[in-house]
Amino acid sequence: MKRELVLGLSVLCAAAGAAGCGKKAPPPPAPPPVVVVAPVIQQDVPVYGEWIGTTAGDINAQIRPQITGYLLRRVYDEGSFVRQGQPLFEIDPRQIQAQLQQAEANLGQGLANLAKAERDVARYRPLAEQRAISQQELDNAVSAEQVARAAVVALKAAVDQVKLNLSWTRVTSPIGGIAGAATAQVGDLVTPQSVLATVSRVDPLRVLFNLSEQEYLRYREGGVPGAAQRISQLELVLSDGTVFPHAGRLIFTGREVDVKTGTIGAVGLFPNPGNLLRPGQYAKVRAETSVDRGALLVPQRAVNELQGGYQVAVVGPGDKAEVRNVQVGQRIGSLWVIDRGLHPGERVVVDGFSRAKSGAQVKPVESAAQAAAAASRDAGPAPPASPSGK
Repeated sequence: MKRELVLGLSVLCAAAGAAGCGKKAPPPPAPPPVVVVAPVIQQDVPVYGEWIGTTAGDINAQIRPQITGYLLRRVYDEGSFVRQGQPLFEIDPRQIQAQLQQAEANLGQGLANLAKAERDVARYRPLAEQRAISQQELDNAVSAEQVARAAVVALKAAVDQVKLNLSWTRVTSPIGGIAGAATAQVGDLVTPQSVLATVSRVDPLRVLFNLSEQEYLRYREGGVPGAAQRISQLELVLSDGTVFPHAGRLIFTGREVDVKTGTIGAVGLFPNPGNLLRPGQYAKVRAETSVDRGALLVPQRAVNELQGGYQVAVVGPGDKAEVRNVQVGQRIGSLWVIDRGLHPGERVVVDGFSRAKSGAQVKPVESAAQAAAAASRDAGPAPPASPSGK
């Protein structure tokens, strides 16, 4: 009995040892990484040209005084909108007022001389007819009257001129617009050569930019069909990236091409209600120049920049990933035009590019936007409601 027990224990130990020395089973393979994909879209897209520009007032009036005098006060707020004819500065009028008094006194004396000459002629005329005085004395009296009359005309003109000078002691704006900072201070002696300030009419607003010589030849009337009409409708992109809500138009190009830069100046005119934009701002002028037929577009998130180049991960047959170098074009909203490297209908990775290795198996999942669009297409139009409303 004891011998059988020992033999049974030996068999059990041998079986346990054999089980412990066997190889472990290999772990199951890792599931393929999940990536979000979107299809390559093919459609016609407009091609835009962009030029760097600077805003400028439609009219920029330099405010200069018409007379010489000391500046008494500034009567406008710098940087504010002023109306046409609104006073901007006042010049000391006392010297002009004294000149006006002197001119009016001279006019009074001239009127008195004219009255005396008229009385002389009226008295001498009947005497000459009666031959009580000579004809020469009458002729002298008539000439004196004419001289006195001409002197009165000149003296009246002098009074009018001094009154005009007096009105010019109030310097007004010749146009309505934005008044800049004053360049003369109270107490300065100003002359007709002094620039007191500048007023700019900014509604409409001009935008100055340059076209290359090749662009001018391409967009001119008679160049590419329809290009001249398209470029005449302008958009304005501001320095913060926003698009100005009012479209502009091309009003003219320059007279000559600059031989140093090979460009020709162009001017666009934009409505500017509320005077939002001011002269001197940075602006980017954009215009549709042509249409790219059958362009390929992918979401911008699918494009990855690497050392100056661009790459896209494509999920091909069998859900195998492939990283391709592509040539990109312009951006259209949230999409990017791909000029070379993709084909219509291919699927590109928009999320999970780092997990999509060339030749590796991936698990593609449609993006939420693509899934919603597909569900909308599959559902079709909603059925009409029954008459009972059930």
